[in-house]
Amino acid sequence: MLRKLFIRRRQLVLAWVATASLLAAVRLAADDWPQQVHSAVAQHQLPVALALVERQLTAAPEDMEAHVWRGRLLAWTGHWPEAIIEYRLVLAKFPGDVDVLTGLADVLLWQQKYTEALALLNTARDAAPRSPEILARRARILSLLQRSAEARTQYQAVLAYDPANRAALDALSDLAASSKYQLHLSEEADLFNYTEDAQVETVALTARWNERWATTFTATPYHLFGENTVKISADAAYRFRQNNWVRVLAGGANPQGVVPECEGLVEYGHGFRFSRRWFKGLESSYQEHSLWYRGAQVFTLGTTQVLDLTRQWTWTVSGTGYRTRFNGAGSDWAPSESTKVEFPVSRLLFANAQFALGAENFAQVDQIGRLSARTYGGGLRYRFSGSQDVTTFVTRQDREHGQKLLSLGWSYGIRF
Repeated sequence: MLRKLFIRRRQLVLAWVATASLLAAVRLAADDWPQQVHSAVAQHQLPVALALVERQLTAAPEDMEAHVWRGRLLAWTGHWPEAIIEYRLVLAKFPGDVDVLTGLADVLLWQQKYTEALALLNTARDAAPRSPEILARRARILSLLQRSAEARTQYQAVLAYDPANRAALDALSDLAASSKYQLHLSEEADLFNYTEDAQVETVALTARWNERWATTFTATPYHLFGENTVKISADAAYRFRQNNWVRVLAGGANPQGVVPECEGLVEYGHGFRFSRRWFKGLESSYQEHSLWYRGAQVFTLGTTQVLDLTRQWTWTVSGTGYRTRFNGAGSDWAPSESTKVEFPVSRLLFANAQFALGAENFAQVDQIGRLSARTYGGGLRYRFSGSQDVTTFVTRQDREHGQKLLSLGWSYGIRF
């Protein structure tokens, strides 16, 4: 009897120990859910991480840390409206939480709500005035809002706390490219296999008067086909509604027969920004261009798409329909297309490759009319300081009837 009682008591003790161990394990697992979420995120298993957070919220609906994680995961998976709800739920109880403020600002940035994002980052900066991450985010939005001077000051503040911050250094270099004045000097040599060689020089001065207005004055001497002439042009660009712009150009040259004696251009463009892995933005523009030569007129309708890719790659695609009208003859429509890819070789050196079908830019009389041609080329652009760069290029154009053109050129740009 005593032996049976002893065995029963031992079974009860073992059962109690097992139950206590199980409850402790469950409690430990519940307390360890943030680590499990971190581990799932590190392994790029976002659905698993979200399931862990949802399970925690089922057990503890008022767990604000779980709500923060739910907001992050929803934002990272593109569920922006739901992420905003989660972030605002936490901010209602903890209005000064820096992580939540910056997380919500990121979502608003991806939605292109720059003013709202900046207001949140201002609050975050007040709470953590020396945080390079917050200052860098704020500088980026100021730059997107075309408030370049403030963005430059903010990036300099980032470098004061983190001198090796590569993103801030690159951004300051890019902002230098948007200085008030830009001067470009260029020279091009055109080598024909069927006529004498030609030479073109260009001097262009661009002034950015404020965040909306910019003007450019260009002088281009030509030495080709036995003629020496100078073309002068001026254009003005106005940016409105943040991502929209319009540009007009007018130009003229002294009477001759090799370049347009008069020209006019109207352009409208719109910019788009994306939060995608491979695509960051797109600039799309439409142009109407009229050129009057001695004995001929060219009218073009064109569109240009500049795609901003990841890792500083850009891809430009242009298509143009042009009508040539010669004195005493009818008019004729013809298409031309071109594409260009630019990519970084190093932090300061960029390379590009291009290909075109049909006529080019109609700046010279040999480029008008129904011209069957293929153009291949490439070049290099080197930024040897934040405000100066040198560009070189070479192109080869194979025209019908065995005619060929080899073009070599360089340009120097300085911003001040």
